[in-house]
Amino acid sequence: MAKTTDRAALDTWYVVGRPEDITAAAGTYRTRLLGQDLEVRPVDGGYIVREADAGGPSGDPLPVRIAYGHVWSTLGTPARDLFPIDEFAETDRRVATCGAVRVRASGLRLVENFLDMAHFPFVHTDILGAEEQPEVPKYDCEIRRDVDEVWATNCTFWQPQAAAHAEGGQMTDYTYRVATPFNVLLYKTCPSDQARMDVIALFIQPVEEDLSLAYAVVNVVDPVSTHTGIIHFQQMIFLQDRIILENQRPRLLPLSPRAETPTRADMSSIAFRRWLKEKGLRYGVFEKNEPIPSAA
Repeated sequence: MAKTTDRAALDTWYVVGRPEDITAAAGTYRTRLLGQDLEVRPVDGGYIVREADAGGPSGDPLPVRIAYGHVWSTLGTPARDLFPIDEFAETDRRVATCGAVRVRASGLRLVENFLDMAHFPFVHTDILGAEEQPEVPKYDCEIRRDVDEVWATNCTFWQPQAAAHAEGGQMTDYTYRVATPFNVLLYKTCPSDQARMDVIALFIQPVEEDLSLAYAVVNVVDPVSTHTGIIHFQQMIFLQDRIILENQRPRLLPLSPRAETPTRADMSSIAFRRWLKEKGLRYGVFEKNEPIPSAA
């Protein structure tokens, strides 16, 4: 598929790889973003990102940022710089990047799944939720116009194991933040320090409209777990999600109000879809204004 012409998709920042993966490629790291092949090369402590074709890299270098354990770039002209995550400046935190997971689904589907607490008891049973306590308590959700982000606040959910080092169940406080259409963060109760919040980010590289690379990053106050343990816990959670995501139909995200029936628990999804409509984003969106047939 060819590179998209959707300005709403082009004019924003995306992860295009982790430094360790780019280094391991021994000089030339090839990837793909929004239907466009890219080549990433390490140069003098930084990186050069260029569009590529069968003959190799072409055109001027693209903008690059190095942040949150990843290399970022854009195929367009973002109206603002990369969104801030203040917790990454706190030196006592543990930061773990969990690698790239390939998911055959629109990146927008991944964001919406990340926002969904209702699936915890049934997909992440006895970890993030329990089948005997499936209720999603009422929470607040808004589009914050000053920063152009979607926030869901005052979210709570009973979790048997809220984090890698958690012992016993607890009622966990959540705050969700959709910073861009393909980048979403979760701030949640820290089991080891109730005055602070752990941060889990999901940075999504939309390879094609229905194919994504998902990069999870964990930023936690955890004096107990090993680095490997933190990564394995987060990978376990996301691989459980991937099974569900790859069986959703259509693979693209429907925006029509007739396509899928929301419930009270879906307030964040409703706000997210409304926000995408306002932006005019078409990349990764299901266009037909009709009910979605069930998967065979």
